[in-house]
Amino acid sequence: MKDLSIIIVNYNVKEFLQNLLYSIEKASQNLSVETFVVDNASDDGSVDIIKEKFPSVNLIANKTNIGFGAANNMAMAKSAGKYVLLINPDTIVKEDTLVKMVSFFESRKDAGIAGCRVLNPDGSLQLACRRSFPGPWTSFTKVTGLSSLFPKSRLFAKYNLTYLDENKTYEVDAVSGSFMMMSREAYNKVGGFDEQFFMYGEDIDLCYRTQKAGFKVYFFHETEIIHYKGESTKRSSIDETTVFYQAMHLFVRKHLSSSFIVELILQFAIFIRKIFAFLNIYRLIAAGIVIDFVIFSFSLLAAEKIYGMFKAHSFPEYSKPWVFIVPAFIQVMVSAFSMAYKKNSISILRSLISLFYGILLLSTITYFFKGVAFSRALLLINYIIVLIAFPLWRIIFKAKFKIGIVAESRKIGTLVVGTGENALKLAAKLNASFTSIYRVAGLIGQTRKQIGEKIEKYPVLGSIENIKKVINENKIDKVIFSSEELSYNQMFAIVADCQGENVEFVVAGNDLNYLVGKSSISMLDDIPLLKLQYNISDFIHRTAKRSLDIALSLFLLVLIYPFVLIAGLFNGKKGPFRRFVLNSFKVLKGGISFVGPKDKVEYEGLYVGKPGLTGLWFTENIDRNDFQENKKLDIFYAKNQNIWLDLEILGKSFSKMFYGDK
Repeated sequence: MKDLSIIIVNYNVKEFLQNLLYSIEKASQNLSVETFVVDNASDDGSVDIIKEKFPSVNLIANKTNIGFGAANNMAMAKSAGKYVLLINPDTIVKEDTLVKMVSFFESRKDAGIAGCRVLNPDGSLQLACRRSFPGPWTSFTKVTGLSSLFPKSRLFAKYNLTYLDENKTYEVDAVSGSFMMMSREAYNKVGGFDEQFFMYGEDIDLCYRTQKAGFKVYFFHETEIIHYKGESTKRSSIDETTVFYQAMHLFVRKHLSSSFIVELILQFAIFIRKIFAFLNIYRLIAAGIVIDFVIFSFSLLAAEKIYGMFKAHSFPEYSKPWVFIVPAFIQVMVSAFSMAYKKNSISILRSLISLFYGILLLSTITYFFKGVAFSRALLLINYIIVLIAFPLWRIIFKAKFKIGIVAESRKIGTLVVGTGENALKLAAKLNASFTSIYRVAGLIGQTRKQIGEKIEKYPVLGSIENIKKVINENKIDKVIFSSEELSYNQMFAIVADCQGENVEFVVAGNDLNYLVGKSSISMLDDIPLLKLQYNISDFIHRTAKRSLDIALSLFLLVLIYPFVLIAGLFNGKKGPFRRFVLNSFKVLKGGISFVGPKDKVEYEGLYVGKPGLTGLWFTENIDRNDFQENKKLDIFYAKNQNIWLDLEILGKSFSKMFYGDK
């Protein structure tokens, strides 16, 4: 019999899966281990990667996505280990994790299931790795937010057990399915997951049944994993919020509906929690609708007052307040159909387009309601107000909360942890990447002896012991681990030490073709540019960019150009700002743009925009004759171009023109 059977259910996360399998290989040195990967109909090439790179893995390739629980059950039925580890593909284990978990089970014969500390990529504890069953009081405190308000209270914080010390081992109700080890004895008595749960809830259900069968469930603190969380659901069409709460409903009906009152309380709690979850996901849409509705209603009221100053007019009393509410509702609906409300952004251009459609529709509708009809003048006053108010609040939100603004116009300050051949190759690939602008500040060595050395062109800025100081002094945004040179224990230690530093930690794949991080996978190999269409070619972005060019060129030509000409009579020098203003005519005619690449270029057929009077080539400190560096900046700009990025570049350009580099 094997010591341990490891089961991984994969769905379209091949990069994360590879990193996990490499970490499992390192953690299995002193154990007899068999590994199963159950692929739930991935279409990202996961199956081919497993066959090619991990031939010793037992692969089960499903033709359809049968769900998390059912997929695990397939492998558990074929497994032969004394213990079974169920682990998510978007995780990484330490070298000692598997040995310590097996040792724990050997010392606790009453243990049926156990989980370890599950960390977020920033080193903080993932709350779901230890929790209680969703009973009436526990659900109530979670739904009402009492558990968050009083995280150290034994009375209110029972759901995620935040009042317990995460650095101690103890019995709990349930552990997370992202890392769950089960004894063979418990499995033979309880069985696997209940396949009624497609995804979510099956881990709590299994823990509940395991305890009913006479075993205990433990949270074990002496080792940990990193869990990137939710990567598979990002790549599926599944509405994870709906599926999660359907699973909670199922668990309550199955185990906790001992009376009608208990059932009612729990179902109501879950319903309220579901509403809050949806509002959280769609908060930008909800905020946009509410703000637009309120602004439009009050602008109608203001328009009536303004119109009444010049001509006697008042809506009948019986029509109020509906005469203000209904038109606002209609405009909001028009805005929604015009795609003015989005989950992750606030669109100014689409809101303006929706106002055009709105005034046409409302003008038509008023013909059919003569008793409360708006005069055309009143309607025009109203739309003049909202034409200012709608974009204004969106601009304020964007500026205040950085919503939808590309903040990557500066280079990403990057450290590579490692000094060997792989680390140097990785640094070179980062510098050559066309998809992101990396500034490789330097390398991090294993010991302090290397500090101050220069390996090829990269300085060794620090060691693992003082990496936190290096991050702060060099304004680092991203730390990249060379997995060939560091143990996973060392990576975990660095992440824990730098918790709260607002820096992203990523792991380079063994073949250096990709980086796995908390929010995305970055491919480092060159990409076929002919197959891509970037923001610069999108109609909406082109329209907004051209509108900015026209508005700014007219402003400069009318208000600034005459003074620049007069100044030129006394000072013959053509400084950068003077050249910028004098070329406004060319921008107005459409031959060039204010922001764009330095020259008229295309890369392998990829359009990157009209030549610009300024651009990233001007604001970034690069050799302007370096073709590869310019190409990288041009492609990055074309990919991310929007009016906010243009304004940010213009602001930096003016600062540089007048004050030089800061």
